[in-house]
Amino acid sequence: MDEEYDVIVLGTGLTECILSGIMSVNGKKVLHMDRNPYYGGESSSITPLEELYKRFELSDGPAESMGRGRDWNVDLIPKFLMANGQLVKMLLYTEVTRYLDFKVVEGSFVYKGGKIYKVPSTETEALASNLMGMFEKRRFRKFLVFVANFDENDPKTFEGVDPKQTTMGEVYKKFDLGQDVIDFTGHALALYRTDDYLEQPCLETINRIKLYSESLARYGKSPYLYPLYGLGELPQGFARLSAIYGGTYMLNKPVDEIVMEGGHVIGVKSEGEIARCKQLICDPSYIPDRVRKAGQVIRVICILSHPIKNTNDANSCQIIIPQNQVNRKSDIYVCMISYAHNVAAQGKYIAIVSTTVETAEPEAEIEPALELLEPIDQKFMAISDMYEPTDDGSDSQVFASRSYDATTHFETTCNDIKDIYKRMTGSDFDFENMKRKQNDVFGEDEQ
Repeated sequence: MDEEYDVIVLGTGLTECILSGIMSVNGKKVLHMDRNPYYGGESSSITPLEELYKRFELSDGPAESMGRGRDWNVDLIPKFLMANGQLVKMLLYTEVTRYLDFKVVEGSFVYKGGKIYKVPSTETEALASNLMGMFEKRRFRKFLVFVANFDENDPKTFEGVDPKQTTMGEVYKKFDLGQDVIDFTGHALALYRTDDYLEQPCLETINRIKLYSESLARYGKSPYLYPLYGLGELPQGFARLSAIYGGTYMLNKPVDEIVMEGGHVIGVKSEGEIARCKQLICDPSYIPDRVRKAGQVIRVICILSHPIKNTNDANSCQIIIPQNQVNRKSDIYVCMISYAHNVAAQGKYIAIVSTTVETAEPEAEIEPALELLEPIDQKFMAISDMYEPTDDGSDSQVFASRSYDATTHFETTCNDIKDIYKRMTGSDFDFENMKRKQNDVFGEDEQ
């Protein structure tokens, strides 16, 4: 432990493990510690089921009907991967995909007037959807064609829209789209959580809708992927990558002090020893004095014995409840997975509801989502504070990650990773830097 490292990483959440993997691949000497005895920090998957009951302080423990405890891997933070998104790109470039198996999520649904509908995202689906009337469908189809053909480097595709000036609200007006269509386009396709984007230049939104349709085009059922055995597999895959490149891992290792000198970090003290470093990456829980609270997220894990109604009995799906539909500022999400993903006992489903807290009664806020899931066998509710760093780390060389937000996928987490990478190295994040430079030492290269 008494050694000199380039980078010390505290906490084995996904953000930390990916950064530790990238730094190791780039030849840095990395020490990675976690005070917990398991990987994943806030973003771990809890197994066996008894452990989840303990964590939420439910004294009774699981009923017989829940099956074997070790058949369960329950994510604490519900998210899916966009098939064409940044995290999948990171997995492919680092070849961490070889440690994981993914399944396509079977459907994406949106809530309107108390019912749920499949999200139309191709021209054919748009024309068949019950979400819109006849004329609305034609206008929406024109809009989708415009987005699909849009190329920010080719003004011929702009149709009078200036990607850096025209707001998204104005683009909707141009295509004469009604409020309901705007709701599901902004929230279920572009995946915004609030309506602030309507006032912003339209380029970002157009790119988000493109990401959604390109992700969808890869597998057809939905744009989302989910790893077998739960999201806890992701940080472990990147941790393994870091270890292959010489990274040192220590779980169950208390962190007594972050040692500073002249305003910048020089090491970490644990159990009387000091490991020295030039830079430090950690999640907010290790440096409470260097982060500020940026809101709260409520998440409710619900165990069901049935698929969700009106989803064609899908064994996995996502439901988005746009804020307008329930008089809120931010959307409510439901992520549902099941025994088909090796995360629950046979015949059981896990639906996780999440949203940004807006009132003093968070439980009442998620009521519309819970109604869609009835009957619920067991609920586990958590309200988590979200933290963000108070400074960019340039002086202290301490780089804190942001807490995981209420979004339903990992794009914001990847943006945080790219942002920390840039602040640490001074250069823009480039996926090429993640490519492996050597084969696994475990003889996997023959496979």
